Amino acid sequence: MSLLLSFNTKLLKYAELAVKVGVNIQKDQYLYISCSTDNLKLAQIITKIAYENGAKQVFVDLSDDELVRARYEGAPKDSFDFFPPWKVQEREWLAENGAAFLSISSQNPDLLKDIERDRIMAFQKASGQALANYYHMLQSDKFSWSVIAAPSKAWAAKVFPDLPEDQQMDALWEAIFAATRIDLEHSVEAWLAHDKELHDKADYLNSKQYKSLHYTAPGTDLTIELPAHHIWTGGSSANVQGQTFMANMPTEEIFTAPLKTGVNGFVSSTKPLSYGGNIIDNFILTFKDGRIIEVKAEEGQEILASLIETDEGAHYLGEIALVPHQSPISQSNLLFYNTLFDENASNHLAIGSAYAFCIEGGKEMTSDELAAHGINQSLTHVDFMIGSNKMNIDGITHDNQKDPIFRDGNWAF
Repeated sequence: MSLLLSFNTKLLKYAELAVKVGVNIQKDQYLYISCSTDNLKLAQIITKIAYENGAKQVFVDLSDDELVRARYEGAPKDSFDFFPPWKVQEREWLAENGAAFLSISSQNPDLLKDIERDRIMAFQKASGQALANYYHMLQSDKFSWSVIAAPSKAWAAKVFPDLPEDQQMDALWEAIFAATRIDLEHSVEAWLAHDKELHDKADYLNSKQYKSLHYTAPGTDLTIELPAHHIWTGGSSANVQGQTFMANMPTEEIFTAPLKTGVNGFVSSTKPLSYGGNIIDNFILTFKDGRIIEVKAEEGQEILASLIETDEGAHYLGEIALVPHQSPISQSNLLFYNTLFDENASNHLAIGSAYAFCIEGGKEMTSDELAAHGINQSLTHVDFMIGSNKMNIDGITHDNQKDPIFRDGNWAF
């Protein structure tokens, strides 16, 4: 049941959800929060709630869109190959000492529009290389982490361009609250029930252990092989201490890793991709034996091509995710220009690295062992949306039988 709550009450509930369900803070645990200056108030509320729930110390890493833009416009070109080693040491030390990590996403989707492509890609590569060990720990569930979102003026204007400026922020806040079930009477309990539904779907797919999936839709005819002993997952995860956390809020997806060399055919995007402060839209990727061999985009072609050139692993997929077209975010008919939301309105794939926990025993495997099992590794991981109400997906069994998984964009089981 939806409630008529004040904005401050909803904001408090949202902060509590982030602390208690998102990162699920534990007594004497460190918490690292990354957010923009637009959302310092939310970070302050979350910090207070974290301490009330036993956090040992909270560290807040602030960014600012205007400062970021100023750097890209004015800093020497060779400075973008540098990533501060003290920031690497901070994250690795906290991760190794059991900290939880909360990211509050609010970047302007057009922040780096018209910025020289080489500067953007140099920074993406430098940060990916510097934080490779941290991201390996994250993708192996070594610690608890969660991503939520909060509006900025520029982001709200992008999502609601037809509203008066003084209404845009409120509209985006309400859309976020609806997507994260904050407007429900018992939002924490609603999240726990939703979590069970996602795990039930994953359990069914894990019991089938399909050899491959076949996607068909306008502009898409793609076959994706699955590695032996792959694991579908969705909703909450558990870190190495066995503590649960919700990596993305909202989340509507069930996902696993593809076999690196087992992707063939072509796939078309169905929503714009916001990447590196730029929009990439209406693109088609063609695959052969797992590798992207052709890229076409109506908007952002150079940025997309540069993304794929990040490293060898960026030429392959690292994630396949299933999201029904009837999901709440999809039914809102909003385009968020933010992957956290748009990926939860649509089936999607990810260019780059795979999560180690998507294969049995993967959390304990070395990089070489993961590679031997067909799990892709890369400095990057970028989701892009491919789903629609016209997409069908079949699960192909090991004796080449076809089982319907999706029909007309929604679950078929």
